[in-house]
Amino acid sequence: MIDTKLAPYGILVLRLLTGALFLTHGLTKLFVFTPAGTMGFFESLGLPGWLGIVTMAAEFLGGIALLTGIYARIVSFGLGFILLGAAFTAHWGNGFGFSNQGGGWEYPVMWAIVQFTLAVLGDGAYALRPLSRK
Repeated sequence: MIDTKLAPYGILVLRLLTGALFLTHGLTKLFVFTPAGTMGFFESLGLPGWLGIVTMAAEFLGGIALLTGIYARIVSFGLGFILLGAAFTAHWGNGFGFSNQGGGWEYPVMWAIVQFTLAVLGDGAYALRPLSRK
C-alpha cells in the first residue's frame, strides 16, 4: 500500500538528495579535477576523453534539473545509465565494497537503482516541469 498523500514528498527528498549529489560531482570534476584532468581519467580507463566532459555536463545539468524538478523522470533515467557506466568502467575491477581501494561497484549500482526507481515513481512534489500534468 502506498500513502498517496506523503509519497510525493518522499520522492521530493530523493530527488533533492540525488540532485545535490550529482551537482556536487559535476562541480568537483570541473573545479577540482578540472576538465583536462577529467578527460585524462576517462582516457586512462580506455574511454574517449570527451566522454568525461559529457559526463561532467550531465552531472551538473542533471543535478540542477533534479533539484528544480525539470523533467526529473527522464533525467533520472538517463543519469542511471551514467552511474552504471561508472560502476562497470571505473569501479568493477575494485570489487564489490565501495570501501575498497578505488571504490567498488556497490555504491554506483545502488545509486543507479535509486535513479531508475525515481524515473518510475515520478517527479514528486514541487516539480517545476513534471513529465506529465494531471
